[in-house]
Amino acid sequence: MTHALVPPVPPVPPVPETLWFTRCPVPTATGIAADQRWLSAEFARDGIAVRSLQDLDPDAADPAVDRQAHYTHALPGLLREGGNVPALWARSRGERTRLVGLTWIEERQAVLVAPGSGIRGADALRGLRLAVPRHDVAIDFWRAMALRGFDGALASAGLGLGDAAPVDVPARGYEGQWAAELAALRRGDVDAVYVKGALAVEAARRAGAEVAVELDELPDRAHRVNNGTPRPITVHQKLLDDHPDLVARFLSVLLRAADWAADHPADVARILGAETGAGAVGVAGAYRPGTHRTLHPDLSEERLGLLARQEEGLRAHGFLPEPVDVRAWTDHEPLRRAAELVRAQPEFTAGSGPSGSPRTTATVTVTAAAPPPPSSRTASQ
Repeated sequence: MTHALVPPVPPVPPVPETLWFTRCPVPTATGIAADQRWLSAEFARDGIAVRSLQDLDPDAADPAVDRQAHYTHALPGLLREGGNVPALWARSRGERTRLVGLTWIEERQAVLVAPGSGIRGADALRGLRLAVPRHDVAIDFWRAMALRGFDGALASAGLGLGDAAPVDVPARGYEGQWAAELAALRRGDVDAVYVKGALAVEAARRAGAEVAVELDELPDRAHRVNNGTPRPITVHQKLLDDHPDLVARFLSVLLRAADWAADHPADVARILGAETGAGAVGVAGAYRPGTHRTLHPDLSEERLGLLARQEEGLRAHGFLPEPVDVRAWTDHEPLRRAAELVRAQPEFTAGSGPSGSPRTTATVTVTAAAPPPPSSRTASQ
């Protein structure tokens, strides 16, 4: 008599002590959920602390947790909602991440020119000197944003970068977003500067610059594709393999946070001020009315196609060492399971956890800014 060999049961991966998250200082469901402490409430019953990379004290941080994981995603327990340039770059370098969500949130994107220049419209950029910053960071998303912003503006007029004159602008020694480019504009070294977001509105006002092109007004979304449009949610493959339930629950909190935001515009405006570091005028000038209703992630074919266009553009400009197949990178299952959880569980409200439980004070401490490059006060990726 023979006995069939029973294969050994693989060990169950231990539940992590901490889930890490990171997001950019822009409108995100992650930022809303962090502000309302819904992420800590969701995982407190499991004894799992939920912490933000932005909470790490650079002088006393855990050596096993590198703040630069915001860019590299070299932290298995990390979920990230942030700019697509670092996310695509990390994947291109071989980091085992998966794309589990995409948002499309319009942030004011504009091409600025010197006051009194009379330059108006995308066609007027032909032959102009365009500011392209250069930062001393591993992935220069600022440079990528400028190049892709000018790509979009010029393409809307049937032009390309070859029809203008990109000018390198070293950013070392400057403090603040777009400080180097706006200084070059004031000196007359360049004719046009790309900016985006709430702090850009304030910076443009301080510099007295004028708007030549409002990219947000361009009818074709493809001309507005950039670092934040679309904005990916990514997770490390190890966390997804070991604990897909935790990933789905995390995403379910983001879906509920987006639902809540849609009905609370004043609260969202307050949170955006804290997240972006901008005042009320900057927030109002950067984000359209109705922004609070646009925080829901999805993996629609339209958004995936727009991200694929961004991948092509970044690769053409030399930012990606290897191609990224956006659709192969995508995993639809976590967001699908998250949506099922939302349908199955009662709604939560401000002051409550995702299942209606009282808000907990479990570990979750966050600040508004992502880890900045040396020449910037707040990272905007």
